[in-house]
Amino acid sequence: MANSKRELFLKRRLRVRNKLRSMADGRARLSVHRSNKNISVQLIDDVNGVTLASASSLEKDLGVVGKNNIEAAKKIGAAIAERAKKAGVEECYFDRGGFLFHGKIKALADAAREGGLKF
Repeated sequence: MANSKRELFLKRRLRVRNKLRSMADGRARLSVHRSNKNISVQLIDDVNGVTLASASSLEKDLGVVGKNNIEAAKKIGAAIAERAKKAGVEECYFDRGGFLFHGKIKALADAAREGGLKF
């Protein structure tokens, strides 16, 4: 019997996260979440269990409130790269969760790379 979309998403998320955890080497994790209306990203230190920086389309100063498109993803990627530099993070690994690496997720990752983050 076919799995539901949600079950497939959760399996994909666990597969990605477990593979990244094995190669982490104490680096921070850039975790992305996308909903139908918004997109958000967090830079997480898993060793200490704290969030170092975050950016979201819900922030008014980014000018993309309530938008979930490629342009919003690019702005959020640039914002997280800038905030990561302020937090002293140069290298991290990209945790796309269960989302496929294309469209908005790819645009966010490319903008973060252009901003100076290394994955």
